[in-house]
Amino acid sequence: MKNYIKYIGILALGMVACEPEFENPVDENDAYSNGEADFSNYVALGNSLTAGYADNALYITGQQNSYPNILAQQFSKVQETQEFDQPLMADNAGGLLLNGTPIAGTRLVLGIDAEGNPSPRNYTGQAPSTEVTELLSGPFSNMGVPGAKVYHLVAPGYGNVAGVAAGAANPYFARFASEPGTTVLADAAAQNPTFFTLWIGNNDVLGFATSGGAGVDQTGNFDPSQYGSNDITDPQVFAQAYSTIVTSMIEAGAEEGVLLNIPDVTNVPYFTTVPFAPLSPANPSFGPMIPTLNATFAQLNPALTALRGVSEETPGESVYSIEFSASAASPVIVHDESLPDISAQLTEVLIQSGMDPGQATIYGMQYGQVRQATAEDLLVLTSSGVIGQVNTTRVQELMAMGLTQEQAGQLAVNGVTYPMQDRYVLVPSEIASINGARTAYNQVIAQVANANGLGLVDAAALLQETATTGIPFDGGVLTSTFATGGAFSLDGVHLTPRGYALVANKIIDEINETYNATVPKVNIGNYGTITPSND
Repeated sequence: MKNYIKYIGILALGMVACEPEFENPVDENDAYSNGEADFSNYVALGNSLTAGYADNALYITGQQNSYPNILAQQFSKVQETQEFDQPLMADNAGGLLLNGTPIAGTRLVLGIDAEGNPSPRNYTGQAPSTEVTELLSGPFSNMGVPGAKVYHLVAPGYGNVAGVAAGAANPYFARFASEPGTTVLADAAAQNPTFFTLWIGNNDVLGFATSGGAGVDQTGNFDPSQYGSNDITDPQVFAQAYSTIVTSMIEAGAEEGVLLNIPDVTNVPYFTTVPFAPLSPANPSFGPMIPTLNATFAQLNPALTALRGVSEETPGESVYSIEFSASAASPVIVHDESLPDISAQLTEVLIQSGMDPGQATIYGMQYGQVRQATAEDLLVLTSSGVIGQVNTTRVQELMAMGLTQEQAGQLAVNGVTYPMQDRYVLVPSEIASINGARTAYNQVIAQVANANGLGLVDAAALLQETATTGIPFDGGVLTSTFATGGAFSLDGVHLTPRGYALVANKIIDEINETYNATVPKVNIGNYGTITPSND
């Protein structure tokens, strides 16, 4: 069955990166003022968003267009500043090697699939050449570390090359840590900064979100050593680490700075591009199947109604009945682990209704926690490539249960007969966990900013604006629409150079207001968006 999500109209945009120009380019430093801030030694801390990560990779052009590098260029217009050094990658391909073995893939560009549709593809114009064991000599002003959570910035050994293979250290930080046992915070504070920015905490919920909620909400567990990579960080752990970072930077000399809060990850294209109801009856691979599908699920719906109940809004109509429309797009079916598992009861009811026990057992196991998706669910971007496809792993499992290959294939169509699994969908209970933690993190960030007289950028409101009304600029409107909106790169999570320029301008606005400065902003229209090819 063909994929349901197409990337249309992408190539009509001007997307390649270009040399940035400034909104108010005046050469004389006297035209501007640093006000009460001292930008002479600016250090940025954070994760991938600070590093300039884009298109699912870190590469030179992305780093050059990181918001800290943009800020540093603008700071140099108002006072004499030290050189802003970044731990640059070895190429523009992206990807990482560990002792010659690839451990991270190349960046995404637009490619053309077998049906002639533009879609994200890994860059193939050059193999990765950034070797983790080839260590860089710092110090580095941009201390953004892709993959870092808040407590990682204070974790000794996070940059130890010897721990990378086992997952005990971060390969990006390992390239530029001053020594194996240091911390990101220690290396930042050792530079005696005069000004700093801090954007950290996104990954403390993002891994959980992008995995479809496959991790654990660790709220109440105060020991990060027990956390998995996809887990949600406990808010108290977040608060302690975050306060330590800010206090340490201030004590190191950076009495002025700007903090950024955590956006709603469910507003980014990774979670908003794939509709919950993508199954069109006009699709020749799906439409003809609808009568057979509805006849099959008609055998289950009475049992699902009896065991699950009916809708309070529409009495007599089961919330959990599965039916595909012949006249409108239908929702996929999803596995919702928040539902009570009625597999055993469903099997029993089906047998009592006259179904063959073997078939009833398979149906009971497959549909014990199933329902059709609603607008409250969020399908992740990667689900677009599997919806409507036969799940070969499930085929093998069903054949092991005694079905023929044909029978197994019929029951293994992702989102149609086989429920979309946890990694592909965020259900409301998972979204609530994400938003609960994020709200708590943002309260901490606001309190710390207020207590220390630091600037605070509401990045959550900024990116929500891109997702709703869009943000006008002199070249158009910046939105969060996947690939064509201009704000987000092809991974659907990280920003484009234009998006990072938007963030830089927002930080400059906050600096000017908080520290009575007149730092000039940049023209975001002069920054690129996505790359349309390998060229």
